[in-house]
Amino acid sequence: MEQTPSRRVFLSVAAAGVGGLLLTGAGIPTAPRTLRRDPFTLGIASGDPSPDGVVLWTRLAPEPLGLQGLGGMPARDVEVEWQLADDEGFTRVVRTGVETARRERAHSVHVELDGLEPGREYFYRFRAEGHLSPAGRTRTAPAADAAPSPLTLAVAACAHYEHGYYTAYRRLAEQDPDLVVHLGDYMYEYAPKGYTAMGGAVRKHTEGRCATLADYRTRHAQYKSDADLRAAHAVAPWLVAFDDHEIENNWAGNVSSTGDPDFARRRANAFQAYYENMPLRGTSVPNGGSIRIHRRVDWGPLARFHLLDTRQFRDDQACEDGLRAGCGDRLSTRRTLLGEDQRRWLLDGLSSSRARWNLVAQQILMAQRDYRAGPGTEVNMDSWDGYAAERTRLLTGFRDSGAANPVVLTGDMHMHHAADLMLDFDDPDSPKVGVELVTSSIASDGDGYRDEARVAETIAENPHISYLDQRRGYIVCRITPEELRADFRTLDYISRRGAPARTGARFTVPAGHSALV
Repeated sequence: MEQTPSRRVFLSVAAAGVGGLLLTGAGIPTAPRTLRRDPFTLGIASGDPSPDGVVLWTRLAPEPLGLQGLGGMPARDVEVEWQLADDEGFTRVVRTGVETARRERAHSVHVELDGLEPGREYFYRFRAEGHLSPAGRTRTAPAADAAPSPLTLAVAACAHYEHGYYTAYRRLAEQDPDLVVHLGDYMYEYAPKGYTAMGGAVRKHTEGRCATLADYRTRHAQYKSDADLRAAHAVAPWLVAFDDHEIENNWAGNVSSTGDPDFARRRANAFQAYYENMPLRGTSVPNGGSIRIHRRVDWGPLARFHLLDTRQFRDDQACEDGLRAGCGDRLSTRRTLLGEDQRRWLLDGLSSSRARWNLVAQQILMAQRDYRAGPGTEVNMDSWDGYAAERTRLLTGFRDSGAANPVVLTGDMHMHHAADLMLDFDDPDSPKVGVELVTSSIASDGDGYRDEARVAETIAENPHISYLDQRRGYIVCRITPEELRADFRTLDYISRRGAPARTGARFTVPAGHSALV
């Protein structure tokens, strides 16, 4: 998409993470600065667009790593003004309002707008006690009866703070996406150096493993203090869903992977902090020990997004988790990953969809992947391979739903994958019912590498997988009524700043086809 001069100006200012030209305060009268420091250190964000609205988010934190996870804020509620305009200079302000940043929600703000025009670009910002936030760009979804227009979609996941710089987020922002889908592991719960990457730690986590509400709030604040992440949030609305590390590595339903006796409370703390730090609607406000993140978002007649929760309703992993061979329990028809209600919700949403593309956004590898070369099979119990019977039911449902062009978007793997989805992965003649696009990580596992011998061996063992790349990166999809084109973007290093991003591979899915080209 060719950028106009004004759009280039916005991107350069937003990506720099500074005020400058856009943030003069035009249209917002001055007020006394009762907070001595800038409270907008965590930036701004938007998410979950609809044809007439979007969520605007910020969280006040003049000292992001302040005591008790409250970001250095006083022990009182604070009124926050917001402003929405249809130009980046805020000369044409279309909506204003005031929200209360409440202390019990870590002074986060979620503005749920409605009554906006569909398919429109907007700009927004906040002010609190005399301080003006950076500006963000967002957009509403097209109307259901609009003529389909192209969608530029970025897909990201897995951003361990210690493992590298967030250059991939900066490069993603420079792609000028209309929408960003983040598939989990937005932050990691480990204590410093609790998960070692090749090359060691580039940066250091806040102290301790996350357990209390203050721990999770502080860790989220540390991640959002990164300017590259803030730039990616400022450039487009996001759809977010957590995986495991926002709570605990490889947790499953009510089961802690570490045997934590207080896991129910820890999980509730993590859910609350997640909501406080993400641009989510009120339907995702945690209710005790649960939170709803599976939801549908329609993008006009072009696309329907089905966001899944692959953690909260699953049975514990079979055979004590990890890579396992000969694990018969993983094939049990009684085992569930989605839970019956969510699986039915997904299949009903596919059956009722009239969208040209159905994008199932979820966290863990759906395609079978055999890690053992030669005879025998070794698979990952935490992925869909550990819930094989339900996967077969789900993929059969894809086929039988009549939904047009199902494409699964996946995170978790720290490695790009492009794969065809089949009813029986062990039968090369089995019907193909969809495509899976798996993004590598933003930072998790450090610089990464491209091991041609390993790639060739893995693809030979798994011929339904067409592409693998263990360098860091993200995916950019260009979606039209005729095709989905996926560019797998890679960076050669993140252990130091400034790496360029390149397209490591490009795949096309023509409309009406269920396989990669």
